[in-house]
Amino acid sequence: MRVLVIGGTRFIGVSLTQQLVAAGHEVVLLNRGNHPAPVSGVGQIVCDRKDPDQLKAKLAGESFDAIFDNNGRELKDTQPLVELFKGKLQHFVYVSSAGVYLKSDQMPHVEGDAVDPNSRHKGKFATEAYLAEQSVPFTAVRPVYIYGPQNYNDLEAWFFDRLVCDRPIPIPGSGMALTHLGHVADLARAMVAVLGNPKANGQIYNISGPKAVSFDGLARACATAIGKDPATVNLVHYDPKQFDFGKRKAFPMRVQHFFADIHKAQADLNWTPQFDLVAGLKDAYQNDYLPSGRGNTEIDFSLDDQILSAS
Repeated sequence: MRVLVIGGTRFIGVSLTQQLVAAGHEVVLLNRGNHPAPVSGVGQIVCDRKDPDQLKAKLAGESFDAIFDNNGRELKDTQPLVELFKGKLQHFVYVSSAGVYLKSDQMPHVEGDAVDPNSRHKGKFATEAYLAEQSVPFTAVRPVYIYGPQNYNDLEAWFFDRLVCDRPIPIPGSGMALTHLGHVADLARAMVAVLGNPKANGQIYNISGPKAVSFDGLARACATAIGKDPATVNLVHYDPKQFDFGKRKAFPMRVQHFFADIHKAQADLNWTPQFDLVAGLKDAYQNDYLPSGRGNTEIDFSLDDQILSAS
């Protein structure tokens, strides 16, 4: 297939592009040109997708069998693509988020659960609904937390920073809140598995790792991944309601149970995660954190110190 990848040079896009090329697809990237293509020989269209006129001009006359929209956050980001290619695609794959779900007493989240109209991800749900209304042959994936090499969100690196510096790790609440991480390569494999799969048309899939993990368990898994004895990790629990951090984040994840059922994707896409949590964290540490040199840079631990001084 001839495939257009929106983005393609950062995090999800890197793994997705590599896997599409390995599967024999002809890949064209559309991005602002700020980063090199992750695979030599792929086509590249330099364009700011936020400018709909520029987007339409750059894509006029182009044809694709499938489009992967990795970074559309609002409906207005994706609508121009649909207007250009409606009726001309075999598949439109949209990266949504499990963050659209309404907080619930019953877990895990399953596709079809109520969504939160006030979520910061409400634009993604609006885009899903639009794609369905337009009868576009679409599939939406809803990752929970994504981790792995080139992650530009401070997630696993937040834990690595503290472990490398032999610092206590401040964990909100009891540390027993369950969360869910999925490796970026596993997400990309699920997305590639959508192509040519009629079961995926019009469907939404939760995508994450094989198991949920507690906050305390995640800290210990990170320790194991970098070669530290998890039993020696100093976990300090605190009540986040007792602190005013302003707009700064003292912890990289939402403080609640937040995990999703992935059985639908496993069944329809013939997909299963290849990375367990520790293996995936080792991959992130060895192939991203260490090469980046982040462990040798000065990290701002001022919020940690604020918490620790009150504990």
